[in-house]
Amino acid sequence: MEAPSIDEIERLAREAYAKLPEKFRALCGDVLFMVQEFPSDDVMRDLNLESEFDLLGLYQGSTLADRVGNRDRPEPTMIFLYRRPILDYWAEHRGSLGAIVRHVIVHEIGHHFGLSDDDMEAIEKED
Repeated sequence: MEAPSIDEIERLAREAYAKLPEKFRALCGDVLFMVQEFPSDDVMRDLNLESEFDLLGLYQGSTLADRVGNRDRPEPTMIFLYRRPILDYWAEHRGSLGAIVRHVIVHEIGHHFGLSDDDMEAIEKED
């Protein structure tokens, strides 16, 4: 069995995001998914990570207030997904790769907007 490629992880991310509730997707607006093998050295340093496997994803973008206040040039919303850490997590846990990618997306958006774990769990249960 061959490990899913960067393109396959990106496809799973787009599919998972499209199936999230509209009210949740509205927090972000348009999202670009950037799949990389590992977090960059800058991200590793900024987040004080001990290992490149410590991070599955990262949200980068404006808050709702920032987007409303900066309508001319809003900062693009990007969710970085780190392929190798995600595949490592998948190998160690039960569940489909698509479910893991969805979980990462929900949690990256949820943490950025200050949602509780209960809120994120409820969103993950919706389809």
